Formats: sequence, structure tokens, C-alpha cells
Amino acid sequence: MDRMRESLFAILGDLSGLSFLDLYSGSGCVAIEAASRGADPVHLVEMDRGKKATIESNLSFVEEKHRLFTMDVFRFLSAGAYSYSIVYADPPFPMEEKTKIIDAVIRNGGVKEHGLFIIHIPAEERKLWNDSYDPFRLIDERKYGRSVLLFYRRENVQDRQ
Repeated sequence: MDRMRESLFAILGDLSGLSFLDLYSGSGCVAIEAASRGADPVHLVEMDRGKKATIESNLSFVEEKHRLFTMDVFRFLSAGAYSYSIVYADPPFPMEEKTKIIDAVIRNGGVKEHGLFIIHIPAEERKLWNDSYDPFRLIDERKYGRSVLLFYRRENVQDRQ
């Protein structure tokens, strides 16, 4: 996981001026790394209220604007209140029908034009993911042992003509 996270942020580089959403944030490590690379604001969504104290403790030294939402990811996305430069999703491996996450992001405008949707999935689930979900197109994929990171970029209408 550490190697994968290092690789993810090596690919993303400097995040200054970009907003970042960490779905299924767990301990908040990915969001903290995004903030340390300049992302602002950084929002986290974690349904497990038992993780709230850990996440808040981990975020206590983060200076960039950040906010933790302790709620269901689909409920958060359905509100459509925010749009981000980068949305990172790391759903629990046992979760079924993970493609519903990108469907919810698309339906509710969760990613800005030219922004990224990145998802961490088990390698055996790769075959369930398409190379495009209008208006998203797969631009990169990286395998790390039993894990895969899929990088989708949101295109605008002019990019597709």
C-alpha cells in the first residue's frame, strides 16, 4: 500500500491549486499526502464513525483547508454540493458493484472538466471496468501486486470532437 501511494503521488506530482476528494478515506493518509503536495481544499468521506477520531488526529497538523464528512459516499455524492479536480476512491475490496461509484460521480458532477477520477480496486475486478464512461476516458492504469489503480480523465465536449 505504501508503494502504491508513493507511486500515485509521483504520478500526480504537485497538486497546488487543485481540490481533492478522498472517498472511503480510512485513516486519511491519502488526503494528508494530497494536502502535503498543495491540494486545497481537501475533503474526506468516511462512513465508519469509529474512524473519525483517528482521521481528525491525523489531520490535526494539516494547514490546508480540509473537511471530514462522516457519511455514506453515495449520499455525499448525491448532494452534488462540490466538484473536485481529483476524486480518489479506495472502496473496501469486498464491496460489490464498485462501478456505481463512477456512475454517481458522473451523475452528480463530482469532477471538474479535465479533472481525474482515480479508483483503487482488486486486480481481479479490472475486467469489470470499461475504458470510458462518458465523459470520462481511461488514461492510465497501474498494477501493484493484487491491486490496480485506474486513472480516468473527464473530457469536455470539444475534446471529443
